Parts: sequence; structure tokens; C-alpha cells
Amino acid sequence: MKCNVNELMDTTRSVFGAEVRSVHGDSHLGHVFSYVPEDCGGLRYCINSTSLRFIHRDDMEAEGSGAYLSQVEDSQ
Repeated sequence: MKCNVNELMDTTRSVFGAEVRSVHGDSHLGHVFSYVPEDCGGLRYCINSTSLRFIHRDDMEAEGSGAYLSQVEDSQ
């Protein structure tokens, strides 16, 4: 995943974080903040939903996301 995103330090807000941008299109994807306690994951991701590509669970294997099937609930 790191090969598809760039993280740039963003100091324009009162809470410092990294702006996440697409490597290929240089488009803004969102921000990552590190002010979350380690026992809660240590990072807070604020990713714009319009920057995401949603793949139906039934298509995940064919789309190369089969490794993540265990993390997606079956809605049936």
C-alpha cells in the first residue's frame, strides 16, 4: 500500500498529522493523526470516502483482496 500513497506533514491545523495523497494522481485522500493512545491503535485515519473503491464481498477474491475476506462480514 505504501507504494500507492505519499504521506506529507500537514501543519495547517492545530492538530498535526500527515496528509495522505495518491502517488499516481497526486490527489488528496485524507489525513492520518498520531495522537491516539497506543492501546487504541496509535493512529487515527480520516480518509475521504470518495477516495475509496468499494468491492463487493463476492468479488474480493477475483479483485485480489481475498486475504481480507475474514475481516468483512457476510451480510446474508
